[in-house]
Amino acid sequence: MTEITRFAPSPTGLLHLGHAHSALFAAARGERFLVRIEDIDSGRCRPEFEAAILEDLAWLGLEWDQPVRCQSEHMDDYAAALGTLDVQGLLYPCFCTRADIKREITAADAAPHGPDGPLYPGTCRGLSAGEREERRGAGEAFALRLDMARAVDVAGPLEWLDRTRGRQEAQPDAFGDVVLARKDTPTSYHLAVTVDDALQQVSLVTRGQDLFEATHVHRLLQALLGLVVPDYEHHDLVTDADGKRFAKRDKAATLAGLRAAGRTSEEVRQLAGLPAEPAL
Repeated sequence: MTEITRFAPSPTGLLHLGHAHSALFAAARGERFLVRIEDIDSGRCRPEFEAAILEDLAWLGLEWDQPVRCQSEHMDDYAAALGTLDVQGLLYPCFCTRADIKREITAADAAPHGPDGPLYPGTCRGLSAGEREERRGAGEAFALRLDMARAVDVAGPLEWLDRTRGRQEAQPDAFGDVVLARKDTPTSYHLAVTVDDALQQVSLVTRGQDLFEATHVHRLLQALLGLVVPDYEHHDLVTDADGKRFAKRDKAATLAGLRAAGRTSEEVRQLAGLPAEPAL
């Protein structure tokens, strides 16, 4: 079986050394290597950053299959997935604003926490069908949340393989009722990445350790949508001399900045913690 890997950055800034590590890590493990542009956040994504990403990857010596998949061009795929979940009765509209949720959490004596912080308290989960339709009809903005308890019950016990840590028991309920779509962003990271990896037949998902916990949610969505389950490998994060993770605002560590400072692509690959010559 051909190993297919991918690198999937968001065009919200310039690539830095951490991105270089992720891209080279993925390319070294795939017989076929894909690049995907995760541009669902129309408010922050910019075409100039997309162009810069592809330029940086080519400068690093990477080659990838064409065409590059841009998520913003495939909203119908995510809408179809939402439709599948809705038919199963697993979605509900949430009309709470961030301020509403914060007040509910503050008022709770001991609000449960998950990997992303305090869990949504379920305020809108109990609304009747009539209340939901009335508020939708009135034009109230809403997000679509996954009824996590019901979804876990439908899916049953699940596991997934991390090639470094071994078999993992899926525990998506730690995230609570995650948002899968909003009015201004009609799909979430969780939903889009799960659908894309399946459609692109990615067999090994490589990404940083900071996304390890998210895999529990993705495994649940795969089960609910009837998708093939890839293997996973979560790599260590690249940090600066002070042990701080690189961020897009760290201009000194961007690939464009390093290139402008006279660094060669071979030197940057070594700074990123990967061999000088990528495996293609």
